[in-house]
Amino acid sequence: IFREGMRHYLANSPDYRIVGEASNGQQAIQLVDYTEPDMVLMETDLPGVNGLEVARAIKRSHPHVGIILISASMDGQQVVKAIRAGVAAYQPRNVAPDKLLRVIKQVRMGEYPINDLVLSLPDVAAQVLMAFRQMAVDEETQSIYSPLSPRELQVLDLVAAGRTNKEIALQLDISNQTVKNHVSSILRKLAVNDRTQAVVYAMRRGWIKVVLPGD
Repeated sequence: IFREGMRHYLANSPDYRIVGEASNGQQAIQLVDYTEPDMVLMETDLPGVNGLEVARAIKRSHPHVGIILISASMDGQQVVKAIRAGVAAYQPRNVAPDKLLRVIKQVRMGEYPINDLVLSLPDVAAQVLMAFRQMAVDEETQSIYSPLSPRELQVLDLVAAGRTNKEIALQLDISNQTVKNHVSSILRKLAVNDRTQAVVYAMRRGWIKVVLPGD
């Protein structure tokens, strides 16, 4: 019923075309392989393979796909797992339809609204920050050497703070294309698929820090 409601709402938007629907995690993975969509909107609580595992599988084989997770729980640990899986957005199940459309539009533009979520919910932010700190402690062999240039670290710091390319360009007084070039260079040097993975990678090694509410 929930999926039918979502389909009906999205079908009325001229900006999107629904290329497939799945009723469980395994079907979702197979459907993405077959249809190669730009985005995937799914719940975390799926029969069989859960949403987080599906997200990891999709990002491994289709790194360009933007994934939006809908969850009944806004637990910080789940958000951490979603970030590590490469999820672009994480929204509550009771999200308003107009808000969901805005989030979908952001993901389509290559943004990561999940960063805004972390920064807007102090309880979640605290759990996320604690998890990242623990990740840094657990990384016994972490290196303090960064292959990134000072400017690239500056850009990555702003990416971690949830800034868009346009906002980064304005703050650093450089062109939008230069920001895109820096981001591409960062992803290539760190051998990761997207901005979120780059932020997590850099945080684990202590190259950047994100100041969250209450920290």
